[in-house]
Amino acid sequence: MNSFNINRRQFLYGATATLALSTFGARGMDLINPAKPFRVALIGTGWYGKSDLFRLIQVAPVDVIALCDVDKNQLNEAGKLVSQRQKSGKVPRLYGDYTKMLAENELDIVLVGSPDHWHALQMIDSVKAGAHVYVQKPISVDVMEGEAMVAAARKYKKVVQVGTQRKSTPHLIDAKKNIVDAGLLGKISHVEMCCYYHMRNNGNPPVKPVPDFLDYERWTGPAPLRPYDDIPHIRWWRTFMEYGNGITGDMCVHMFDTVRWMLKLGWPTRISSQGGIYVQKEGKSNISDTQSAVFEYPELNCVWQHRTWGTPNNPDYPWSFTLYGEKGTLWASTMSYDFIPQGKGEKIHKDVVYEKEKYPEDVKEDRIELNAAPATRLHMLDFLSAIDKSSRPIADIEEGHISTASCILANLSMKTGRPLVYDPVKKEVVGDRETTALLTRAYRDGYKHPDYRNI
Repeated sequence: MNSFNINRRQFLYGATATLALSTFGARGMDLINPAKPFRVALIGTGWYGKSDLFRLIQVAPVDVIALCDVDKNQLNEAGKLVSQRQKSGKVPRLYGDYTKMLAENELDIVLVGSPDHWHALQMIDSVKAGAHVYVQKPISVDVMEGEAMVAAARKYKKVVQVGTQRKSTPHLIDAKKNIVDAGLLGKISHVEMCCYYHMRNNGNPPVKPVPDFLDYERWTGPAPLRPYDDIPHIRWWRTFMEYGNGITGDMCVHMFDTVRWMLKLGWPTRISSQGGIYVQKEGKSNISDTQSAVFEYPELNCVWQHRTWGTPNNPDYPWSFTLYGEKGTLWASTMSYDFIPQGKGEKIHKDVVYEKEKYPEDVKEDRIELNAAPATRLHMLDFLSAIDKSSRPIADIEEGHISTASCILANLSMKTGRPLVYDPVKKEVVGDRETTALLTRAYRDGYKHPDYRNI
């Protein structure tokens, strides 16, 4: 395993946004001194998988030795792009089967950027193979997958960082320190979270032959095998519950995780949700277009709302969270925050920080989220620091599990029509055998669901 040092006097994670950005200088490379480059592999070479990998390349000496994808076209293109990005100029070894990749390579770090229904198996297999893992959110498609992922990380003593990089977003770090922790809000007893993006891909494409470059059986993996009707991994898969958990699983998990971090919250005491397909009934999509959920805590309710139609209640904050305190209100998103005091007092506004001048390659990167790039770089540095110290990262797998499982439980509440109380010790829904049975999804023949009791 690589040994390296990060200058901890400079790496103050709870610092202001300015300090968080200046921590690693223009490129960040001078603070990480590995004996040799980190041996890295990526599973899932689509949009965000490559984006995560490129941010890691920017902040640490790495040797990307392997890439895996079931889409040969996407895989070959990723290989070329990585060769242009990494210092060695080498094209990584290319695989269509991640288990073969893990067996044939000694890896320090594996990035998991595949669709949600593959996260659990790929993360667990990667830590068993001896690698630390950066896994995209949501970590799982059912609650018991998440329990198994936490158990695997602990058993094999590996650092697993979840891609909930809002906790590494400079202006949100600033908001936590200088608004929330400083007491400017006073007692907080209500939180609202929302997403009003029109992001529900709702079409009616015909069934068609699977293209030669795609291993659709392998892409589907443990999920149900739907008739092939489009390239699934170009956003189409997100519109089906077979592969994920809808807008709540995709977007609420970010905001809820950030709120939990800011307010130091653990498991909700009770979760309830209502919703369904109320407006966009014309297409194949089976995820809700309208949904509300309440995550209850003592003297605090965290309320989620999404609509994939209509207009947002605040055009400046279409995907956001709002903390309501007795002394004021904090609106916050990936783009900015606004503190509004109760009565007299000064309003405070901060915007997202970009690093286009420091990282000019960002501007040329296809489909990059420029606002998220600085956060992902800091998230990667936190990941590497945790590996160095054998400690828990800021978005440890257990925290990712709580946020993910809570969103899954909200969907189960919507499905069953009743509020749910999850017992994380007994790993059951209290007094509800029917919903407890739904904590584990059935896997397709040929795939074995992971069991936290037998990792």
